Amino acid sequence: MKILGGVTALCWDPVQRVLFSGSSDHSVIMWDIGGRKGTAIELQGHNDKIQALSYAQHTRQLISCGSDGGIVIWNMDVERQETPEWLDSDSCQKCDQPFFWNFKQMWDSRKISLRQHHCRKCGKAVCGKCSSKRSSIPLMGFEFEVRVCDSCHEAITDEERAPTATFHDSKHNIVHVHFDATRGWLLTSGTDKVIKLWDMTPVVS
Repeated sequence: MKILGGVTALCWDPVQRVLFSGSSDHSVIMWDIGGRKGTAIELQGHNDKIQALSYAQHTRQLISCGSDGGIVIWNMDVERQETPEWLDSDSCQKCDQPFFWNFKQMWDSRKISLRQHHCRKCGKAVCGKCSSKRSSIPLMGFEFEVRVCDSCHEAITDEERAPTATFHDSKHNIVHVHFDATRGWLLTSGTDKVIKLWDMTPVVS
């Protein structure tokens, strides 16, 4: 998996031997470097760069904080799915319409070329018409709605759309975080020079 932005935060789960990294592209990636499968799971729940990460080992919950002021509590005690690699194609893998760089097929078929998109669930290269739907896919890390092809949209169940994270507004741009697991307290400091103490026991439990 390629990180599109610079790494801005790290934390480590010594029991599961998993490394969490946050980056400026708004994503958190869970790296399985414990010698099991070598998987990398992407988590998308922020609208700005990740500033700080903390892990509640006793409940297997990840706390991520970002420049958007968001505090996201991720349930990591679920079986998550790795996001697929995006497939390359010169034409839509659903309707075979050529993409805009495929001049030969466009000329031969006398068809107007289309812009390429990718389904976030299957990874296929698709046109806008064949990927007109959006869906959240929390088990793949997409807590917000993302583009999916129409056939994947029909196959996603309500259970698969069930959230695996909770969202909280800190009302400041967080740059540092510390979690006290014994008390369930979260300490945040921001660019506004304010330090806030949060009782996280209702959500980290």
